Amino acid sequence: MFIIIFPKLFVKNFRGLTIFPFIFLKDKATKENQIVIFHERIHLRQQLELFWILFFLWYLIEFLIRWIKYKNAHLAYMNICFEREAYSNESNFDYLKKRRFWQFTKYL
Repeated sequence: MFIIIFPKLFVKNFRGLTIFPFIFLKDKATKENQIVIFHERIHLRQQLELFWILFFLWYLIEFLIRWIKYKNAHLAYMNICFEREAYSNESNFDYLKKRRFWQFTKYL
């Protein structure tokens, strides 16, 4: 895992982005950013499980389906199974130690 600070990469509400093996952050890594980093580490695990290209393909297709369903981009994003898993567990720093393979499917 490599953490890169790259504020110009982000739009207003995004704090982090993961493209295996990199985590891009909007702001420098601070104690407050540990939750963001852990959220992105969950995405690293998801990308490893699906090989990153399949992860992004699934992510895009699920986003488009949910955007059509909700007619709202933010709501679509928040309901992608990968995001639901990451947001639900970003404060549980032991989560990755216990996480099962393809655990994101629980959030479909």
